[in-house]
Parts: sequence; structure tokens; C-alpha cells
Amino acid sequence: MISCIIVDDEELAQNVIEKYISSVSWLDLLQKFDNAVDTISYLRDNTVDLIFLDIRMPELSGLQMLNTLKNPPKVILTTAYSEYALESYSYSVVDYLLKPVEFDRFLIAVNKASQLIQLENLPKEQSQEYSKIEKYLFVYQDQNTYKVDFDDILYIKAEGNYISIKTNGKNYLIRETMKVIEKRLPIDIFVRVNKSYIVSIQKIGRVYGNTVVIADENISIGKIFKMRFLEKLKSS
Repeated sequence: MISCIIVDDEELAQNVIEKYISSVSWLDLLQKFDNAVDTISYLRDNTVDLIFLDIRMPELSGLQMLNTLKNPPKVILTTAYSEYALESYSYSVVDYLLKPVEFDRFLIAVNKASQLIQLENLPKEQSQEYSKIEKYLFVYQDQNTYKVDFDDILYIKAEGNYISIKTNGKNYLIRETMKVIEKRLPIDIFVRVNKSYIVSIQKIGRVYGNTVVIADENISIGKIFKMRFLEKLKSS
């Protein structure tokens, strides 16, 4: 089961999504909220897999609410305003549903969310083996969608609630966690060297002591990561 909540200040919109959720046997609706403030309080004490989130709400918008969450659940935005579509992708939302939401479009969105949640819950090695099928990932920045080839990535660095992806030609800053991005990367190419860095084995220039050098970046190798890192080097 995938647990979910609805956050929307319009009762009619809440009722539509609630009806759709009731038609999907593997969705479990826990709560409904008409404002972001109460939702934030609820999420402090409760675990939720998925949020159906309206953007325009009083006091605090849906996107402003997401900014307050360190590790937000998966999010499907529901809104009557298409102008927010591009901006929303910088929050790594699962999907963007325009009101009035049709049931077939709702199903597409929740199936996409289900696949992402299942992938995150796989053991790391299994999920990374799955990711080898793809040779790239899509990232959203500056109201644009970019295709980033795995072979172009030098390293990935944690930046608070965001991560930066460093390539030879461009830096990408996206709202994502290291835990999630690590599962999307192929295990034969990338390795975690400390809490804040994932590096491409192919792009390593040299290693000395507890430091790995990629381009002009000197990256420390954490104690708990060193054994696995050295094993990866030997097998590469």
C-alpha cells in the first residue's frame, strides 16, 4: 500500500481526488488538509509516501511548503494554473495535474509515483542494477529539462536540500537527496566517497592518502566509505 494525503483548500477538488484514490486498491488515504501549515505539523509526526498537493493556498503555497520540508514525500501537484508547471519541476515532483483532473490522467501520475517508490525501496545493489538499463538521467533547472549522460558526470555533491551535478560543461542544481540520486546511478560507474560526494570512477585523476582528485576538485574519502571505495577501484 502507498499511504497518501490530500492538501487542497477547495473542498470540491479534495472530493475529486478522494474519489479517485478510493478507486485504486493500493492507495491508502490517511488525511485531508485545507492548508499547508497543518500539513507541515502532521508530517513532523507521521510518515507519508505521497502527497496530492495544490499550489495556490492561503498563508503558504504548496511550493513554499515543499521548501520547508527537508525530505519531502513524493508529490503530485494538482492545480488550475498551468503557469506553475515549469517551476514545479525544480522540486522534483512526480507529476503535475491540471484541474479539473481526469481519472485516466490521475492513474498515469499515481502509477509513476508507485514505480519511483518501489525503486527507492529496493536494496541499493538491485536498484542500481536496474538503473544500468538507462545511460542518462533527466534533471530540471531554470525552467528547463536537461538530459545528462552518465558518462559526462564528474561528481555529485550535497548542497543542503539540493544536490549539484558537476559535468565538464555545466553544473546542475536540483532539489533531490543523495540517497535517492545514488539509487538512480549505475553501480559500475559511480561510488560514494563520503556523506556529501558521489564520484564517477571513470573521471578520477588520482588518489593519494584519503583524497580523490577529479578535475580540480580534491575530495576527501570518509573512513566508513574507504573500504568500499578501494574495492571498487580494484574491480574497475
